[in-house]
Amino acid sequence: MSIGIRTEQLRKVYTSAPPSATPRGIAGAPFAWRSTPARRPKVEIVALEDLTLEVRPGEIFGLLGPNGAGKSTTVGVLTTRIRPTAGRAWVGEEEVWVRRVSVKRRIGVVPQRANLDFSLTAREILTFHGAYFGIPVAERNARAQALLERFQLADRADQLAVGFSGGMMQRLSIARAMMHDPEVLFLDEPSAGLDPQTRLLLWEIVRQYGARGNTIVLTTHNMEEADDLCARVAIVDHGKVIALGTPADLKASIPGGYVIRLKFSPQTPELLASLGNAAGVTDVRALGTFGADVYADRGGSLVPELLERTLRAGAQVSDVHISEPSLENLFLHHTGRSLRD
Repeated sequence: MSIGIRTEQLRKVYTSAPPSATPRGIAGAPFAWRSTPARRPKVEIVALEDLTLEVRPGEIFGLLGPNGAGKSTTVGVLTTRIRPTAGRAWVGEEEVWVRRVSVKRRIGVVPQRANLDFSLTAREILTFHGAYFGIPVAERNARAQALLERFQLADRADQLAVGFSGGMMQRLSIARAMMHDPEVLFLDEPSAGLDPQTRLLLWEIVRQYGARGNTIVLTTHNMEEADDLCARVAIVDHGKVIALGTPADLKASIPGGYVIRLKFSPQTPELLASLGNAAGVTDVRALGTFGADVYADRGGSLVPELLERTLRAGAQVSDVHISEPSLENLFLHHTGRSLRD
């Protein structure tokens, strides 16, 4: 039976101090080390701010956002690695920070950076993981072999993982997370840095695992990945959910859908107003002081009219870029910046 996930007003604040400056004079002078801590300011970094989500049982759910948005912290809370400052979280009916051991048995986790034991072979990494979860010897050996073949690692099964490429390590990390057949699988930036062929292989395996009824939570800043794999997506920025829905519904919610980015100078209120009056334009937003993002119901066919209006106003155009309806454009619409900024 599939299980879901939910969070309720999660908040996480990290506290840390900036690195102390190298004291002047004699290195390690007592006066420097005694006086510095008293003056060191306390820094608070808000990673999550009242984040509330619900992932349905058997759903492939995406957390989409730029680096630092709070995606990995959310996964850390749900997988018992990070204690929230406030709020609650559940995996199935079990509250994460009340029944940590029970929750760990039900989840599989692929971290953003590979944390494999490089003193072991690929096969040993899988079978040792199975042993942690009490899987009998014959069964874990069979599961390990099946996963090695599925992830195209069978020919390297008895070689040390230390010699594997980044893509191979990532495949092995996902295979290890699936070894005990968890009800919920967390994938934190699973395709970051992978070549296109390996990325497509991973996507197909994720689809197959989800088709069995397993719940999957995927964090990414890859719009194509979220669009291709996820039934629903939450777009996160500064620790808050700024949009939630199916990829199709989210893209349809963008005013006009298309974004035509014009870079020109000088930028004047009169020119921005003129661009907004063009047929099919639903919104115009200033792009700093040297251009504008024009939201419209069409793309290329509108460019000549926009260029004519811009040149007629005495501005010089330096660049034109057209984006079709996408999750990237949705993020741009809500925040005024790119997912990769």
